[in-house]
Amino acid sequence: MISRRQFFQSIGGLGALTTSTAAYGFGEPVLRLDVTSYDLRPPRWPPGLELSIAAIADLHACDPWMSLDHIEAIVHRTNALKPDIIVMLGDYVAGHHHITRRIPAEEWAMVLAGLKAPLGVHAILGNHDYWDDRTVQREGLGLTVARRAIEAAGIPVYENEVARLAKSGHAFWLAGLGDQLAYLPAQRFRPVRRIGVDDLGATLAKITDDAPVVLLAHEPDIALRVPSRIALQLSGHTHGGQVRLFGRSPVVPSRYGNRLAYGHARVNCDVIVSGGLGCSIVPFRLGVPPEIVLVRLGWQIPALS
Repeated sequence: MISRRQFFQSIGGLGALTTSTAAYGFGEPVLRLDVTSYDLRPPRWPPGLELSIAAIADLHACDPWMSLDHIEAIVHRTNALKPDIIVMLGDYVAGHHHITRRIPAEEWAMVLAGLKAPLGVHAILGNHDYWDDRTVQREGLGLTVARRAIEAAGIPVYENEVARLAKSGHAFWLAGLGDQLAYLPAQRFRPVRRIGVDDLGATLAKITDDAPVVLLAHEPDIALRVPSRIALQLSGHTHGGQVRLFGRSPVVPSRYGNRLAYGHARVNCDVIVSGGLGCSIVPFRLGVPPEIVLVRLGWQIPALS
């Protein structure tokens, strides 16, 4: 099986690709911004709790592909959805080298501070947020530059942490998992026992009642270990494969391939994998445009008269 990097390198060298297709694929990351909606009623979701969640994933801030103006447009579009809660699913820093400027964390974080929702804005980190921080990689510990910037902008960052929230008298839990691919082995200075900083057991142990749980996990693969008491898992990381043809992605950065490449899946719980907003490896998307995800849980759909 070829890697995602090898796949995109092969795309760049294929003379058979027409100019129009290439132009579309390179233009899509900048010119398109979709909203993808899901209406779900997870098992054991309490009647009467209608919750809307807007999720943004994989910004990969950089010029010219994900400029501050583009991020500001994403913020305005997300706010216009009027969700009850907004979640950010990681990978805020640039994910490739085909850029004209790396946007400093404090700059993109201050734009994201414009996100507003009644139940707040909540964030987790992704693998690139760790990989980009050479000090954290070298030492094998510490707070990343991305995390410090997001928290300085007033947005809480969850790393194996939970929060109990409520709407209309109904409680639910928001759980944020630490990144599963945080450390690159080749860059370690201090010995680190694990590549990831995720601890699913410790995270769920902090939940103290039977209220439903929404889990934020940057990489989707943890879904195969998630207990059924989780109502919904929201993930990013895959970018939907970044190229998606006839409903399938040729290359997916998941050990489970297309099962967890994109969209809604039912594993041990309901799982939504966002196609994300930015790009990794190369600034090219085809068949999976940048998207904001809107999930409506437990909403009562009016009957047609």
